[in-house]
Amino acid sequence: MKRYWIVKLLILSLALLAIGLTGCGRRALLHDVNIRPDHITPNADGDVDVTRIEYGLSRSAYVSIYFKDEAGQRYYFRNHRRRSRSTGRPYSVDFGGVVDVEGETFGEALVRARVLRDGAYTLVIEATDDQEHTESVELPFTVTDADASLPELRGFYVSQSIFSPNRDGVQDRLKIGYELSKPATVLVYLEDKEGNKYPVAERQGALTPVKAGEKGPHTYDYEGGVDQGAEPPPDGTYTLVAFAQDRVGQKVELTRTLTITDGGVPRATIVQLDIEYSDTIIPVGGTLCITATVENYGDTPVRTTGPLPGTIYSSNQNFNSLGWNQQSGAWRFGLDFDGNPSYPYPFRWAVGRPEDLEKKVIDGDEFYYLMPGQRSQISGCIEILSAPPRNPTVFYGGLIHEDVWTVNDQVDPLWITFDKSAGDSWNQ
Repeated sequence: MKRYWIVKLLILSLALLAIGLTGCGRRALLHDVNIRPDHITPNADGDVDVTRIEYGLSRSAYVSIYFKDEAGQRYYFRNHRRRSRSTGRPYSVDFGGVVDVEGETFGEALVRARVLRDGAYTLVIEATDDQEHTESVELPFTVTDADASLPELRGFYVSQSIFSPNRDGVQDRLKIGYELSKPATVLVYLEDKEGNKYPVAERQGALTPVKAGEKGPHTYDYEGGVDQGAEPPPDGTYTLVAFAQDRVGQKVELTRTLTITDGGVPRATIVQLDIEYSDTIIPVGGTLCITATVENYGDTPVRTTGPLPGTIYSSNQNFNSLGWNQQSGAWRFGLDFDGNPSYPYPFRWAVGRPEDLEKKVIDGDEFYYLMPGQRSQISGCIEILSAPPRNPTVFYGGLIHEDVWTVNDQVDPLWITFDKSAGDSWNQ
């Protein structure tokens, strides 16, 4: 009899255990699902712009959170995100009415995220565990007074598709502009194939009264950092990205393809800072001649312009009067003297002859470059028509990067004496 009751008790225990295990297996995967409030006005006015979504998980699962409109269209806020079993408090996430979108365009812009339009929606939280068991909970949700106007970059333009940031005055500045339709945070940057980003700063100043992020016209003047002596992004093909996000959280993106070529900080010098003068005593009517060598010791080409080495000036001429006006970004060797009443370094010569330089045709125009590692000898003469204002006078040379800086200034000065009998002044 005793054995009978023992067996019966054992059977009853096993039955209760089975019931318990079955109960555990049927425990809800999703629990404590809530949304507060169930109505928002996403317009960045600080009043009911955000709601909080809460849910609990009894075990690890992949979770999706989306909204369905009355036509059944889904708008994902979270899509198949892995989450562990919640312990203690449930998961919570704030939702401001903005959902990610794919493939949507607005004009030439790609829309990355936009606010839900006004209307009635169904919030759906869906969870799938590792045994592919899926559960979902649906709750009503309403949107009104949404600021659905996207942050437009109207009239977006980029000055060129080929960019050579090397301060040679040719294609070395990138102009970018647009009109921002509403206040927004805008980021402009270059991105390479590896995902490295190079920011492009907006130009600020008296001529650009609209501050960054404000509605209105915006301009960018990008030189790759070369003006500050920094190396620009490496040569190659980039995606230029203009990304705008408004206060609600809507995001739009515009892109262009950009190629950087011959980029770098230009570096050249007068070799050994040495100039060879033809003599220290020059008769009026005679000729003062000089010889020097210039080397490009950098990694980027150096552009130059005439007049050619060997050109003979009269003492009443200068590079402008010969028709070789100053050119932004061009390099020239120059000669100057104490008491010069005219342009600094009035006598200038190219840092090489065309046959010794590399010719490049850009937009139909020819340009000449002293290439990295290359040296070139410069020579030139000045026919002395009359004595200079001071006699004797100190002459010196220089290497000028025009409209940038004088790289080598007042190099190798030398006193030179002129015969006064033929005149007493120069007419520069």
